[in-house]
Amino acid sequence: MGTRGTVTRTRLVDRARELLEAHGYAGTGLEQVLAASGAPRGSLYFHFPGGKDELVAAALESAGAEIGTRIRELSEEAPDAAALVRGVVDLFTARMEGSAFTRGCPLAATALDVSATNDLVHTVCRRVYSSWQATLAQRLVAEGRGAEEADADAWSALSLVEGALLLSRATRDRGPLDRARGTASRLFGGE
Repeated sequence: MGTRGTVTRTRLVDRARELLEAHGYAGTGLEQVLAASGAPRGSLYFHFPGGKDELVAAALESAGAEIGTRIRELSEEAPDAAALVRGVVDLFTARMEGSAFTRGCPLAATALDVSATNDLVHTVCRRVYSSWQATLAQRLVAEGRGAEEADADAWSALSLVEGALLLSRATRDRGPLDRARGTASRLFGGE
């Protein structure tokens, strides 16, 4: 695939990411993605012969990798696990507020829509969420927790953040995220 093809594929994935995050799977149509990307219909099926599900999987993988990279960076920068979890909350809070509460977790809306019924989306969501959780767990292990405890606590931290995102988006209020930030300090120590 040439440079132009790569650019077109990237535009399709990026526009799908934006639409999926704001509207979920059911609220994102291929016509919308084509209109937002400016790509011709033929390009969509050239790059994604599996259609919408293949495009959605690529969009979720891309978004998940971007957030995963940022979580790993936060893990390296944070002085402790509590600061790491607060940093993750802050990352998502900035996304939420910067989009007037239409963006938060790039996977959540789609995961809620179809993860239970769409095997490809389920697999991608499980893989992405697991990679984020693994970064959190590694930090907890590095701070002296046993592997099993770190694994469970990392899932709890991720659940805290995801739940706060859902509530903040539903209420259009950053309050649940602020409370999750405080809870992270109480659960993981720090500030």
